[in-house]
Amino acid sequence: MPYEPTHAERLRYKRSQDAAYELGEEAVTNLQAALALAGLTLPSLCNDGPVGCRGFVRLGGCNAAVANRLAEVIAAGAHALQDR
Repeated sequence: MPYEPTHAERLRYKRSQDAAYELGEEAVTNLQAALALAGLTLPSLCNDGPVGCRGFVRLGGCNAAVANRLAEVIAAGAHALQDR
């Protein structure tokens, strides 16, 4: 006979999924804001829902110019962090 989760187990799972979704939404918002500071947009950036009770952000695609600019911004930020 297959295992049937209890009501409490289903509620805990639902809460963890909801929390993971919210973390994904927050991550998308934070990344969009950071990219905007650098004048960048990833058009396909979105919350892809919880995966394994963790937030999952789909970065999507972009053109080569945006990818190269994003690489420059990330490298500059990494160098700034190392110079602290």
